[in-house]
Amino acid sequence: MPSRRRSTSPESKHKAALAASVAAASYSTAGGHHQALPAEEHFRWRAGEITRLEAFSDVVFGFALTLLIISLDVPRSYDLLMADLRGFIPFAASFAILATIWRVHYIFSRRYGLEDKYTVFLNMVLLLVVLFYIYPLKFIFTYTFSLFTGGGESGEISFQHALVLVQLFTLGFATLFLLFTLLYAHAGKLSAKLELNAVERQMTKDMTQLHAAYCMVGILSFGVAFKNPIWAGLILNLIVPINVIHNMVAKKRIRRLLAASA
Repeated sequence: MPSRRRSTSPESKHKAALAASVAAASYSTAGGHHQALPAEEHFRWRAGEITRLEAFSDVVFGFALTLLIISLDVPRSYDLLMADLRGFIPFAASFAILATIWRVHYIFSRRYGLEDKYTVFLNMVLLLVVLFYIYPLKFIFTYTFSLFTGGGESGEISFQHALVLVQLFTLGFATLFLLFTLLYAHAGKLSAKLELNAVERQMTKDMTQLHAAYCMVGILSFGVAFKNPIWAGLILNLIVPINVIHNMVAKKRIRRLLAASA
């Protein structure tokens, strides 16, 4: 009796390809390069060994970290020790933001492994902005904390100086996330070349939108900083609900794609 050929629709082929690609992504992150690093469940990292670009970027981030160091000298008196301890909290806050920026940069580099001219250019500009951003970042946290402790060497600053300070801070924030937006948008355009599956393409699109939203918040805050530095700082806090809402929506999209591939 002749065997009956099994009909396969384009939709079923797409689902099968997506399921196989998702499985390959999970296998690659679990058993491929960098086994000691935490793997992403639904994104296969395209980067292999650490590249010269990534190594250079880490050096720049390390140098930026040294600019945040409280003091290189061991305190020789109680007053000096207390002064250093007062500087620890603003140092910790600045360190947390710098570490977050490094993490975003690290994830992008591992996901796509891009080293074309446009990516290198954006990366260099981003590193330059990081070095610029460190100074207003450290100063604004140090000054804000000194208002509560009564210590610090920043002294009083005028309202006009506060406007300029917040303008620099928000400008650096907006520029950083504009660059991340451009990087992820560039990776999205190369989705075919990178062989991104449907889930990975959606995750790339989601990250582009998230960083664009952060950038818009930074631009809005920068505009308000010309009138009121306090309101400008409060506007930056909008990134918290934006991040929460984005994560909820993005996870639902990924679940629907995974369900469609099952």
